[in-house]
Amino acid sequence: MTQVLVTGATGYIGGRLVPELLDAGYAVRVLVRHPERLAAREWSDRVEVVTGDATSRDDLRGALDGVDVAYYLIHAMAGGGGFAERDRSTARGFAVVAREARVGRVVYLGGLHPDDERLSPHLESRREVEEILLDGGAPTVVLRAAVILGSGSASFEMMRYLTERLPAMVAPRWIDNRIQPIAVRDVLRYLVGAATIPADVSRAFDIGGPDILTYREMMQRYAAVAGLPRRVIRAVPVLTPRLASLWVGLVTPVPPGIARPLVGSLVHEVVAREDDIRQYVPDPPAGLLGFDEAVGLALTRIRELDVRTRWSSASTPGAPSDPLPDDPEWTGGSLLVDDRARPVDASPEALWTVIEGIGGAHGWYSWRLGWVARGLMDRLFGGPGLRRGRRDPHRLAPGDALDWWRVETIDPGRLLRLRAEMRLPGLAWLELSVEDSGAGRPTFRQRAIFVPRGLLGQLYWWGISPFHGIVFGGMQRNIAHAAESAPHRAR
Repeated sequence: MTQVLVTGATGYIGGRLVPELLDAGYAVRVLVRHPERLAAREWSDRVEVVTGDATSRDDLRGALDGVDVAYYLIHAMAGGGGFAERDRSTARGFAVVAREARVGRVVYLGGLHPDDERLSPHLESRREVEEILLDGGAPTVVLRAAVILGSGSASFEMMRYLTERLPAMVAPRWIDNRIQPIAVRDVLRYLVGAATIPADVSRAFDIGGPDILTYREMMQRYAAVAGLPRRVIRAVPVLTPRLASLWVGLVTPVPPGIARPLVGSLVHEVVAREDDIRQYVPDPPAGLLGFDEAVGLALTRIRELDVRTRWSSASTPGAPSDPLPDDPEWTGGSLLVDDRARPVDASPEALWTVIEGIGGAHGWYSWRLGWVARGLMDRLFGGPGLRRGRRDPHRLAPGDALDWWRVETIDPGRLLRLRAEMRLPGLAWLELSVEDSGAGRPTFRQRAIFVPRGLLGQLYWWGISPFHGIVFGGMQRNIAHAAESAPHRAR
């Protein structure tokens, strides 16, 4: 069997590509920093998992050993200052190790861009990465795509929420630039097909769907497919990409740090200049998915709660990824803890159902105004805020984004540990657990844990400590009441 390596397997595209490669008969290896995040994927027991970091050449040597085809799906969508240098360094390391390991083919998914214009910083970084990989010595295929249409993609979610929430809007004048979107299904088909392109072909290919539309037309077509009235859109010359990304961050779940590169790419006309990829990966008999069909399919997936991966599947760039040590006497720094426990007059199952359903549309069971204000503040400073929601309204899995949290550990029926990805002067976790009290009813234990960073972190914790009773006390009380009032609360 052909051995394939996928980097970025916990991300939006990588998480969907792996099962496609498995179904095509490839032996798949994945390189991930946090293998526990794969536990809930239905394909996790069918792949070889290598724990490591793509920025480490030693980790790459182990992951690329014996690999025939390597997929490079690493992007710094919102990496903050220095993201271009990090992208550059990671790509160079990957190219060097791929050449040394005699990898037969590298495949990279980049961004569609014009050749004769000054590009946005993120598109320029994509262009630089593709050049590094093409010059790296291993045969390389670069697939350049514009807006990707699919349930859960950042591009699709941005368009969806702008259209649904704003029946009338002002927009930048480049809303009338032409774009060639492509369905995620066709992107995946091209990625799988790239593995069989002859080794003497090493180049970039433009990929796009059958429709060329302006962003204005895309929103109007989305409205029609979704059964919404026609939108009123007025273009104005004063909205810069930065201002537009802040506006998008306030209206949609996509935070400004991720909206900025998406908006920046819309400043350019992004239309495929060639379709040479069809020589190697022919169109399916029914043809490529058109815009309306792709949107309709995405909306069906959303309604049926069948969104396999989302733009938030990957960790927020810059967010902490340090796991909380199980040792309560951790010596890595000061541990500040708000620890509360109370018996609950309900079955353990009823209590766990409420705990696992927390966040998203269900909210956080305390001082809603305070949570909303804190979420808005987080978004203004580039964090995810509360609008990421949840992948599934009832079930959680390790690695899931949950508003401004990330599921770090879940032991069904017993423990849910969330790690904060909001902007904080320190590291924070929230633990919700069901404990056996030995008195015939469960005990609900709730711990808010904070590791301050310097004096600012200490001031932050003690500054908000007067509100702990309102926020954390109210949360515990209301979660307990919700479990006790559930129809199935009795044993």
